[in-house]
Amino acid sequence: MAEEYDLKTDELIVRKWRKKSTLGAPGQWSIEVGDPSTMDTLEPHLMKESSSNPVLMRKDTKTSFQWRVRNLPYPKDVYSISVEPVERCCIIRTTNKKYYKKFPVPDLDRCQLPLENSAITFSHANNTLIISYQKPKEILTLEKDLLTELKRMKGTSDGDVDCKTQ
Repeated sequence: MAEEYDLKTDELIVRKWRKKSTLGAPGQWSIEVGDPSTMDTLEPHLMKESSSNPVLMRKDTKTSFQWRVRNLPYPKDVYSISVEPVERCCIIRTTNKKYYKKFPVPDLDRCQLPLENSAITFSHANNTLIISYQKPKEILTLEKDLLTELKRMKGTSDGDVDCKTQ
């Protein structure tokens, strides 16, 4: 796992995971938080998906997990956001059946916390659907502890932090 934080605002910018392949070689990075389009510049592609397709990305705030779906031109009353506790995911549906998406909340899965329908809200502006899920108290205290640990590390001017390896 690799995380990037803004040293001025203490905001999480990117969190990405890298798992080993079946043969033990380093695999591809999967982005959990941040803009996935920044990873496309590292590898040349012959084919690329349309830029007008909806794009789901996660960008957290201090008090909530937040997902943004760009390129959704429908009005707010078309969208329905729900939580599926059995599958442990959130679901975006449109009444015109033009968009459907399931996405997990990995932070809650790691802490084994339940998903609550009352914690989710959404808004729509500038062809972007913004979904917010209020962070539970357990996650807020965990992030506060992590932030105090990060403050103890010394960051250099270009953003690198000295990490002790064991």
